[in-house]
Amino acid sequence: MKNILLLLLLSSCAPLLGYSQTVNDIPIEDINVEYIQIVGRGKLFSTKLTIEIDFGQHDKVFSLKDTQVKDKDGNRMIFNSMVDALNFFSSNGYDFQQAYTITISNQNVYHFLMKKR
Repeated sequence: MKNILLLLLLSSCAPLLGYSQTVNDIPIEDINVEYIQIVGRGKLFSTKLTIEIDFGQHDKVFSLKDTQVKDKDGNRMIFNSMVDALNFFSSNGYDFQQAYTITISNQNVYHFLMKKR
């Protein structure tokens, strides 16, 4: 009887366990392109980074919301470092290809090119 109750409890929670991060309201695993670019910018007064994703999507002018990674609740994800973002996308089926950094107004902007496996 306990096993049946446990099975029922787990099966009712299963839909809650499956979640997906999105970019431009598209689940990351469903982005149908070969390459993406991760662009990381430091947050003001923080060691964390804001990550934007460019996969050639059409986005609105002056709108960052279309390019940022969001969690299952639609909240913007914050990464600890570019390596944190790199590990996140590696676990979502992308391989690192190339990286470069540019400095704009004394702020480093990191660019990582990733290729889908």
